[in-house]
Amino acid sequence: MKLTIRLAMLAAAASLLVACNTAEGVGKDIKAGGKAVERTAKDVKKKL
Repeated sequence: MKLTIRLAMLAAAASLLVACNTAEGVGKDIKAGGKAVERTAKDVKKKL
């Protein structure tokens, strides 16, 4: 079980590194992730 989780995490990390191979790409990906979290938080807040 632990091995499966580790392999999945390693695969996810490797795909992220391949997807954004420059510092600029990493910054854009992090920014996009932050915006997605912000939108989700706003949606949840509206539902409350």
